[in-house]
Amino acid sequence: METDKGVIFDLDGVIVDTAKFHFLAWRKLANDLGFDFTQEQNEQLKGVSRVESLKKILEWGELELSKTEFKRQMALKNENYLSYVAKMDKREILPGVQKIIDYLIINNVPFALGSASKNARTILKKISLLEKFDAIVDGTDVSKAKPDPEVFLIAAGKLRVKPENSIVFEDSVAGIQAAKNAQMLSIGIGDPKTLGEADYVFPDFTKIDLDFIKKVLTK
Repeated sequence: METDKGVIFDLDGVIVDTAKFHFLAWRKLANDLGFDFTQEQNEQLKGVSRVESLKKILEWGELELSKTEFKRQMALKNENYLSYVAKMDKREILPGVQKIIDYLIINNVPFALGSASKNARTILKKISLLEKFDAIVDGTDVSKAKPDPEVFLIAAGKLRVKPENSIVFEDSVAGIQAAKNAQMLSIGIGDPKTLGEADYVFPDFTKIDLDFIKKVLTK
């Protein structure tokens, strides 16, 4: 296939569902501090950095922590989260994702990861996808959080693809806005009501056929 396009995947909620692990780890932190929060509230943490997530959670619990304690709690949360990540394997890849990745490889379409997660490489290694990506941009490579387009612009640069020729798969509102801000085509994975700003929305990858992928890569 002749194309000058490149593809960028978010990680959490797109390739794997580590949101459930984040929820369990954040909830344990909140419980240990003496309060609780709901799964609905947890939706507000999608695509948000660890620092900003903890700030939100402390607001919900009406708590303030010293700088030292704040850092300690962040480290504890990450340890707890990584204990779940340690048990991951290929079975954690969300249905339909492997088919799209295989298609891109066969057709020599470059693809990158663009994620806020600082654990992205660890996760990709666990699910045997680390070597498949042409470029990886994660939380250790960026200073600005989505909806700032930094993560996607760096990824496109590493792929040597123009931003306007880049296609982004995202599951968060902030991620879709980041793709828009980068002038990239955005494909939302999730609820159309939430991700209405995306150029296309699918509930999950099983609903995306290869003809659609071919269409967006060649138009």
